[in-house]
Amino acid sequence: RMGTVDILVNNAGCNVRKPALEVTWDDWNLILDTNLRGTFFVAQGFARHMIPNGYGRIVNIGSVTSVAGYAGLGPYGASRGGVKQLTMSLADDWGPHGITVNCLAPGWFKTAQNAVMYENEEWVSYLTDRIPLKRPGQPDDLRGAVVFLASEASAYITGQTLLVDGGISTGATRALPASSG
Repeated sequence: RMGTVDILVNNAGCNVRKPALEVTWDDWNLILDTNLRGTFFVAQGFARHMIPNGYGRIVNIGSVTSVAGYAGLGPYGASRGGVKQLTMSLADDWGPHGITVNCLAPGWFKTAQNAVMYENEEWVSYLTDRIPLKRPGQPDDLRGAVVFLASEASAYITGQTLLVDGGISTGATRALPASSG
């Protein structure tokens, strides 16, 4: 048995990076089941323990793809757009119980999921040119934002999406190397 549950950083995700015409039903279902359905049911499970205590902080991990379209990321963007909307709805549902629900939306960070993209020098150059801060994100760029959203410093913030994206959401980019279609 564990003590009370006060904070959930709800970070699950997968992607199948393909042009839209190549996405299969299985691809779509995998992405939506993991990124959206999983986020909802994990949050619901934690909220059941937070509500009796009258307190909780839920930080759903979304993506910059929830606010901008990127070729090759249609289902992923749809799933993360769903997380953004879900965050707003859950904030409304659970706010009266002292629970804040916010979304942290990272921009372009090198992860195990997208590491192959960073092997393409042309794409990295293209990406970096479009990020106003002129670099992809680093893990340290996310830590402070997560701590903020999980802390009392954000006690009056709920239903919001915090973009940690180096400013890339101010413009457009592509998510596939030029040679990929």
